[in-house]
Amino acid sequence: MKFLDALLGRSRPVRSRLESLMSMSTAALAFAASNGLESTGKAGICFRSLSSGQFANLQQELADLLAVSGRETGTDTLIQKDPYGFHWVVLDDPDLEDLVTTIHMVSLTLSEHGYRDQLLAAAFRFRDTSGAGLYWLYNYKRGSFYPFAPTGPRARDNALELRMQAVAHGELPLEADQSKWYALWELPV
Repeated sequence: MKFLDALLGRSRPVRSRLESLMSMSTAALAFAASNGLESTGKAGICFRSLSSGQFANLQQELADLLAVSGRETGTDTLIQKDPYGFHWVVLDDPDLEDLVTTIHMVSLTLSEHGYRDQLLAAAFRFRDTSGAGLYWLYNYKRGSFYPFAPTGPRARDNALELRMQAVAHGELPLEADQSKWYALWELPV
């Protein structure tokens, strides 16, 4: 089937490698050393919801799991819906390692319950020494990270994003196709 797909010009989406999320912990050390980029202690995971009783049960299981995890790590969590109808698990913890671990745990839980295709993005918020904000976004559909530096309601700092791509080279699995660096406006993170 791969041969036929290639012949007809069809491509299959890259499967997300959830373990790739863990590389954010070590990459953050390189960000701090080379650019003074520090985590703000905020992160989140975005997913599409399904209207079913099973999904309601999963939401309750996630809330319970996050409550237990939050007691152990001190991570504050909130599950909310954004203006576009997507669900977010929003995390607040000064320890980036706890944020990465919790994002990974939520991703695995959703995947194990059959919602892997509903996972959209994970967002890790950073700030440089000048106070400029930057997000590292993990695209579950592509299995890669890319920088996103919003500067206003519908504006972004492309130069900063390109600099951050260079800094992260070798540290994170990066999205090579810059046309896939989607903007996520009004992030709740």
